[in-house]
Amino acid sequence: MAPSTKLAPLIKPLPAHAAEAGQRFDLARYRDLSLLPVLLVLGIIGYAVSPAFLTADNLLGVGQQATELSLLVLAGALILIVGRMDLSLESTIGVAPVIAVWLVLPDHGARFNGLGLFPGWTAIPLCLLIGAAIGAINGFLILKLRLNGFIVTLGALTLLRGLQTAISEGQSIINLPSSFRYLGSASWLGVPSAIWICAVLFLLGGSALAWLRHGRALYAIGGNAEAARAAGIRVDRITWIVLILGGTLAAFAGILYTGHYGSIAADQGNGWIFQVFAATVIGGVSLNGGRGTLFGALTGVLTLQLVVNVMTLAGVPALWNQFLNGAIIIIALVISRFTSGEKQE
Repeated sequence: MAPSTKLAPLIKPLPAHAAEAGQRFDLARYRDLSLLPVLLVLGIIGYAVSPAFLTADNLLGVGQQATELSLLVLAGALILIVGRMDLSLESTIGVAPVIAVWLVLPDHGARFNGLGLFPGWTAIPLCLLIGAAIGAINGFLILKLRLNGFIVTLGALTLLRGLQTAISEGQSIINLPSSFRYLGSASWLGVPSAIWICAVLFLLGGSALAWLRHGRALYAIGGNAEAARAAGIRVDRITWIVLILGGTLAAFAGILYTGHYGSIAADQGNGWIFQVFAATVIGGVSLNGGRGTLFGALTGVLTLQLVVNVMTLAGVPALWNQFLNGAIIIIALVISRFTSGEKQE
């Protein structure tokens, strides 16, 4: 039976590349696994630098510190795969917890006073709703008003950062509902709960991308949105859902970060978007959309965290971390350019 005309835009390019299909698949798999040797080398270097590197306390500490960034990377990877970009994720991780706490804490004459409009147990649901609302508004501006996504999310980043500073009055918030502290500080079976949560979310997200029809649609949209639309995929609806999910995950990252450190920092999340892009790109997620896996993105996060940990154990000043992140981003872009198989225009 002849293929449906709706699928023609998707099927048309395949004959030209049919001979390379197996090779392309193998290369894609290699990119997803390419950081595993790097992680092994970092482990060897770390042990050579300090025997404390391979202790359970150190490794669990690295995992705990990676959880918040991991959720931002999970959100960023999904958005990049669908062919979009959201710079406001780094502000959402800070402003969503601040607004949630502001809504539930009563005015008791402390340094930070809230409105007391909702009971304390609603802090986490409110935080997640705020993150979802930020993603929904971004999606409306990008998909309905057809504004440039980079400029919209850059503006949202600045706006939300200013809102966070205004509400918190530029100071850290230490008076937090007990529910906010639990997830980021509790341990389950001797492992921080945040690590369990991240592992489950990455497993669910990776399974959805691999096996669910709507998950596979993300790759189709990111690869060729017009062809996906011609094939009957609701491009705008799915993209909007991904943006909402991204905002929700960023807010959840804010909850874990807040619980881990016991306070909401005035600059929480500042500069994190660069680490998100570094982790996703070195993990094999394409900035052009339609390519990459969550497993690769996760190995990117672990690589960044292990590099910082090894540098710390070696006594390298933390002031070099920002330089290192910038260098990793540039190197990752170069590697991505030459491994993507795309031709120079």
